[in-house]
Amino acid sequence: MTALSPGSTIGILGGGQLGRMMAAAAAQLGYRCHIYAPEADSVAAELSAAFTCAAYDDLTALEAFAKSCDIVTYEFENVPAQPLKKIIGKAALRPGVAPLEISQDRVAEKNFAESHGGKAAAFMPVKNFNQLADAIDKIGTPAIAKTIRMGYDGKGQARLRKGSNLEHIWHDLGRQPIVVEALVEFDAEFSVILVRGADGEIRFWDSARNSHEGGILAQSTVPAGPMVESQVAKARILASKIAEALDYVGVMTCEFFASSAGPIFNEMAPRVHNTGHWTIEGATTSQFENHIRAICGLPLGDTSSTAERVEMHNLIGTKIPDIAKLLSDDEAHVHLYGKGQAKPGRKMGHVTRLYR
Repeated sequence: MTALSPGSTIGILGGGQLGRMMAAAAAQLGYRCHIYAPEADSVAAELSAAFTCAAYDDLTALEAFAKSCDIVTYEFENVPAQPLKKIIGKAALRPGVAPLEISQDRVAEKNFAESHGGKAAAFMPVKNFNQLADAIDKIGTPAIAKTIRMGYDGKGQARLRKGSNLEHIWHDLGRQPIVVEALVEFDAEFSVILVRGADGEIRFWDSARNSHEGGILAQSTVPAGPMVESQVAKARILASKIAEALDYVGVMTCEFFASSAGPIFNEMAPRVHNTGHWTIEGATTSQFENHIRAICGLPLGDTSSTAERVEMHNLIGTKIPDIAKLLSDDEAHVHLYGKGQAKPGRKMGHVTRLYR
């Protein structure tokens, strides 16, 4: 593709902190951003040239938005896929619709990964309550039940144990299709983040070891340790196959468990990712800049790490430490997302520290 010239407009579907950091990276390269989101309070819109506040299924607003943009991308995977098919032809969409459709369905996602040589934990889809007990019998306990669609940051999940009240769990998960997954014994969780250019070139960042609290990412650390390092190459092969099969353009993340049986695929995210925030200071080119480079047809930037060790800590909910104290730490790179109200589980910012 011909590279998008500076001054062009990049449309971003979604108005959260990922869109905010993408907009900052785009501005550095001379682009304008137009945010489209249904929430009036958008931290991404604060850094952008234009903002459309409308529902994702408002086809009139969506088409007008697309016509105002030279290219469109998205900042999270729960943007409804079907309406986006209506804007193809109005503006290029990178990545396309297919990555959204696959990542929005946990069963389709696992089947897709396994069809390209990956290994997921044992799983069984459950369409109605009557199938739940049978799925648990086949998968065994302990296990985890997840809604097939719309789950993130620990939402839409429930632990299944021997003797669990299945009626309560079914009710709590919204009485909707779910998938029952076997719990995996693992040494660590890690992510493979790649960027694929319009010409098919793929580059990887170092993989981070990730730790969660209450289902929400708390910390990412690079390097990830010997167990993870021994499995990264195999995990990268799968991530590359997925990206190539989708003719993917942009940054994509695949999450894995490092286990005695090798890397176990957990899920994919067709976007920039929280586990890659460390790349802003910790890599020569951040995930946000490389996503903008890729979708705009520019050469990809160097993904090498800039320090021997990098730690990224999320600032979550009401547990944010004193900001003045953080800023007095010469090792701390503080990023606040501009969200006014701190709520339990809400990502308010992050801090990255580099150790050379």
